[in-house]
Amino acid sequence: MDPLDIMTNIERVIPYYQAIFSADQQEVVGYEVLGRIKMDEKNALSLGPFFHDKNVPDEYFLEVEKKIIHHALNNYTSSKNSFLLFINQNARVLLDDQGESMLELLLSYVPKGLKLENIVLEIDEHTYDGDVEHLQHLINYYRTFGIQIAVSNIGESGSDLDRIGRLSPNILKVDLKVLRQSYELSAHQDVLFSLAVLSRKIGATLLYENMEASYQLQYAWRHGGRYYQGYYLHKPGPTFIQEDYAKAVLIDKFQQFIRYEKRKLEAIQQLTEMLQNKIQQLIGKKKIEDLDNWLRLITKDFSDISFRMYVCDENGFQLSSNLMKKQGKWEVQSGYKQKNWSWRPYFLEYVMKMRAEKKGLLSDLYSDIETGETVRTFSYPINTGQFIYIDLAYEYLYENQDFL
Repeated sequence: MDPLDIMTNIERVIPYYQAIFSADQQEVVGYEVLGRIKMDEKNALSLGPFFHDKNVPDEYFLEVEKKIIHHALNNYTSSKNSFLLFINQNARVLLDDQGESMLELLLSYVPKGLKLENIVLEIDEHTYDGDVEHLQHLINYYRTFGIQIAVSNIGESGSDLDRIGRLSPNILKVDLKVLRQSYELSAHQDVLFSLAVLSRKIGATLLYENMEASYQLQYAWRHGGRYYQGYYLHKPGPTFIQEDYAKAVLIDKFQQFIRYEKRKLEAIQQLTEMLQNKIQQLIGKKKIEDLDNWLRLITKDFSDISFRMYVCDENGFQLSSNLMKKQGKWEVQSGYKQKNWSWRPYFLEYVMKMRAEKKGLLSDLYSDIETGETVRTFSYPINTGQFIYIDLAYEYLYENQDFL
């Protein structure tokens, strides 16, 4: 709609509410307030395009926003609920008066029963190109009143993780649109994983939004999502819904996910035990004197599993050549001797675990630097201060989907 049409029909502007569900209780934990304009009895049009239109004057924007928020807060306080209420805010507009008008609006509802700790101001960080310190100061000011902060639309836009970390929001809203194109998650998996790590480090709750399918719910569940939002669970509406609206669906899905995850973990445990037994037998049969020669002798035992093997000391210096399989044949790559791998994530941690527990370890999935393929590495202590590393081929992992 044309912005002028919206302003001349501002009495028709109303809030819609989209429920947000918690993983721990499988119930509604809050609602995001969304703008709609009801031009007839049947249709309520989204005001999303209006709020994202950079040509709309700020005074129009603020008038429509104020109308929606007042309506939503009236509904909220009269319902006497204690769920979270997410209110979208444009960071640039919010900073025009240092956030005072928004704060005054919220404080005016405190006598009516509003608890400010239940209000979550949702800020689209990547559209704000101003000084992050100004925004940070405003957020800290709001926090003194108990107001929570969510940073939204993370994931697709390639948001600056350092900026988000500095803002230290209570909630990170991760956009699941990036998962719609591929079940493999290929290009975006690492980005979303980094967001999960960031949320843990700064103590923020992960909320996955724009959820439209079961596989997106499964991804969110596997990657630290405590809150879920999207059409898959609830479409926006003009009223609040029952707390247990999607409880049966979530419980059923969680049980499916748990069974699947337990099966994968059992398969990985069995793979670890198989590799450990195989290495232990080979150590017993073939005496280790010359490392390169010993690796050549055992390559046939791993031809269907591995594409690379080598031995390092406990400080990460490579003691052997690389035994690398190319076009079905194992080659000796002597140039890798004395290279150091202690800089790799978890390398020394794994060494210490192997040394203490005297058993092998299977790594998480990662992308190999040289081949670019998704691999796992099995490592095992073969002698005092010597550890073999066996890189498992992607083809082998792919044939056994539970290993991926």
